[in-house]
Amino acid sequence: MTEQAIRVLLVEDSDVYRDSLVFLLGRVDGIEVVGAVATGASAASACEELAAQVAVIDYRLPDVDGAEAAAEVRRRCPEAAVVFLSASTGDDEVAAARSSGTSLVGKDEGVDALVDAIRAARGGAG
Repeated sequence: MTEQAIRVLLVEDSDVYRDSLVFLLGRVDGIEVVGAVATGASAASACEELAAQVAVIDYRLPDVDGAEAAAEVRRRCPEAAVVFLSASTGDDEVAAARSSGTSLVGKDEGVDALVDAIRAARGGAG
């Protein structure tokens, strides 16, 4: 019996970075990128519509911050886990991730760190 792939939604405002993640994660066994959106406002509805199991949310979005987007994802898609992704992993981002029970991956950590966080989040869902 084969294990089903983890259904991942990407929430990232940079077109280039978002497309790169779709490309890279799409080549990882056990992960299926089911959607990618550019705004926090569209994250929860996309998660719900696409039945995502993990939402990877850029912490710094132009419309809302990652904590707001994560709260709405959790409200509308309670079975989905959330992973924050950020160019900055300073005190503010670390505190926000910690207070919301969300892991934080720096954009400079590479795709392997993100894959590990996605798998860990799915294993612990939430």
